[in-house]
Amino acid sequence: MEITTSNFNEIVNGGKPVVIDFWATWCGPCRRVAPIMEELAADYEGKVVVGKVDVEEQDELAAQFGIRNIPTVLFVKDGQVVDKVVGAMPKSAYEEKINAML
Repeated sequence: MEITTSNFNEIVNGGKPVVIDFWATWCGPCRRVAPIMEELAADYEGKVVVGKVDVEEQDELAAQFGIRNIPTVLFVKDGQVVDKVVGAMPKSAYEEKINAML
C-alpha cells in the first residue's frame, strides 16, 4: 500500500497497527527489503497494515519523522510510533517487532 500525506492519517488511525517502509527507487537496500514487506503484508493480512512511503515523492512525511537514512521502517500502534528499524534486516527481525505490537 502506498502511503502519502493525503491518506497517512486515515491509515495510521484506522485501528490496526501499521508498518511503514520509507524507501526510494535508487536505494539498493530498499530493493532487498521490498519483497520482505510484501511477504509481511500477506502474512499479517487483516491484522496489520503494511505500507510504503517513497521519500522522494513524500518528502513532507519523511521530514515529519526525521527520516535521514533509508530504508527506515516505522512500527505504529494507536497512531504513535512504537518502534523503528534503520537499514535492511532479515524478515525475522521485522516479524519480532510486528508481533510485539499485536
